[in-house]
Amino acid sequence: MAYMIKESDGTIINPGVKGDLAWLQEAFAGKVIEEIAPPSGPTAEEAAADALIMERLWRDSELERTDTLHLVDDFPKKSELTAYRAALRAWPSTSDFPATRPVMG
Repeated sequence: MAYMIKESDGTIINPGVKGDLAWLQEAFAGKVIEEIAPPSGPTAEEAAADALIMERLWRDSELERTDTLHLVDDFPKKSELTAYRAALRAWPSTSDFPATRPVMG
């Protein structure tokens, strides 16, 4: 467990001491000792929102990466690239989003 040690006026002496509470009370007699809650990770909702953002960023980078390729008339896989870019643009509105990324066929 971690504790914050403070003076009685609230001035922080040590922001994160780890140890046994009984020992801390003896070592810092007369000081205020507060338990520090362990840092919590993101909530499930925050993690899901982050995943959506990351997948949209990936999608946007793929569209940007293929921007100039789709302008080349004699690109060897022009039809596959066109279909891939269409799938990328439509992906956020599909039931596959964000679980399954589009791939170029």
